[in-house]
Amino acid sequence: MYQPPLFRETRPDILHALIRAHPLGLMISVAPDGPMADPVPFLLDADAGPHGRLNAHVARANPHWRQIADNPALPVLVVFQGVNTYITPSWYETKRETGKVVPTWNYAMVQVRGTARVIEDADWLAGQIHALTTRHESGRAEPWAVSDAPDAFIASQIKGIVGIEIDITAIDGKWKVSQNRPVADRAGVAAGLEAEQDNVSAHEMAGLVRAFGGLDGA
Repeated sequence: MYQPPLFRETRPDILHALIRAHPLGLMISVAPDGPMADPVPFLLDADAGPHGRLNAHVARANPHWRQIADNPALPVLVVFQGVNTYITPSWYETKRETGKVVPTWNYAMVQVRGTARVIEDADWLAGQIHALTTRHESGRAEPWAVSDAPDAFIASQIKGIVGIEIDITAIDGKWKVSQNRPVADRAGVAAGLEAEQDNVSAHEMAGLVRAFGGLDGA
């Protein structure tokens, strides 16, 4: 990933927070016959190993897990895409001053590299689906639990999935949120995004522009 210094993010808590907020990662692996990519919901275990671990599962019918199993020495890349928005140059003070501006795109992203292994153990898979379900149901007024379904049904579902465990060897973050623009331009971008009605992504990006652009409290 191209990483200009202004946009590089290395703080583990910030990187982990994005993964937890946007857990659907694009898992990419490469084998002799070419690359393969699949969107997969992941759980992050930040305390496992020196850099953490990603846990997931895929359908047994998905050939991706076989590609990983057949090429254990090849690393896997997982891309987590955070909030992203189009940025119009109309929000820049520089547009009014010189007119020398162009559009761009702001985004936050984390890329994880690691060593993957396939897991077919039924107990591990049961623990994985329980943990994943609990993570995403816990905030609901009436959370669904795996135990709400019949045991035989869950057992049959587990037979249809395969686990993926990725030990993280490297993690890189990129927050391209207008840090390269003059302060007046950053302020204009934040205000323009905040003015977007009913646009949750725009408002979230405005918060990032203010936080990473030194505008908090402005």
